[in-house]
Amino acid sequence: MGLQLKNPLIAGSSGLTAHIDTITELANAGVSAVVLKSVFEEDLVCPNDKFKNPVSLLSAYPKSTDSNVPRIKRIGIDKYLSLIDRCKKELDIPIIASINCVSSYEWMSFARKIEASGADGLELNFFVPPADPLRSSEDNEKVYFDVLTELMRNVKLPLAIKISPYFAGMTKMALKLSWTGIAGMVLFNRYFVPDIDIEKLSVVPGPRYSHPDEIYQSLRWTALLSDRVMCDIAGATGIHNSEGLVKMMLAGARAVQVTSAFYTHGTAYPAVMLQGLEDWMQRHDFEDVRSFNGKLSLKKAENPADYERFQYLRNFSGAEND
Repeated sequence: MGLQLKNPLIAGSSGLTAHIDTITELANAGVSAVVLKSVFEEDLVCPNDKFKNPVSLLSAYPKSTDSNVPRIKRIGIDKYLSLIDRCKKELDIPIIASINCVSSYEWMSFARKIEASGADGLELNFFVPPADPLRSSEDNEKVYFDVLTELMRNVKLPLAIKISPYFAGMTKMALKLSWTGIAGMVLFNRYFVPDIDIEKLSVVPGPRYSHPDEIYQSLRWTALLSDRVMCDIAGATGIHNSEGLVKMMLAGARAVQVTSAFYTHGTAYPAVMLQGLEDWMQRHDFEDVRSFNGKLSLKKAENPADYERFQYLRNFSGAEND
């Protein structure tokens, strides 16, 4: 994103990055930047607002009809801006704000306030699930570009877009997004995971935190896209240790975002991950991160087909035993 980072480890948006105390603990443990907890568009929008340029709203906001909503909204915005201001005064690392977007333009003015508050960047945490059978993939994708176009007109902050892997043409979509002028792309967003309680016959939350096995999808697409898109890529989801950090950097990520591992191991865990990175670099005689960053991306891999093929005979037909 054009930010000067002392290392590639970023604390991703979460409850840990919603409070100055835990943000400070993560910074003291070595993270190079912090993405503040996302502000949800639903918290900024009420139906009484007059949308001058609405983008097909994907949901209604019945809770916003209460007369107290404007005041609650203002308090929420003020609190968020105050957190940015305090972080900038007390910490010496980049502070990246985050908005969880659905579709509306109403929060564009909030983006300007974020910029004025001193934030170093803005992450757009998009949530446009392709679940509506009446909406085409083109309709869903248009939301991204409409929002980006409007934001580019409103703010000069470096923008990063955090996306899901749910695109019919992932490579083309990533390329088109990078052509808009965004500074970074985060692969990937991790949405709410539903589960089913078979005794109570109800839908319940699935695992709250990611699992190390979830790294592989992000790893594949980071390697496929890092040499193609016109912006930096940050790897996210499933990075739980220094090994995952190294893998993402080898695939071409310029940085990684970690959340679940910090919940699991505590806010001092960044120091453990960074020590592991340093130990690995010493074992392999790398003087700095740039000397191995992207070494195993699609363009530089000895066999690029390893990334592009989605099934292997040796894995599924027993060919390795022949």
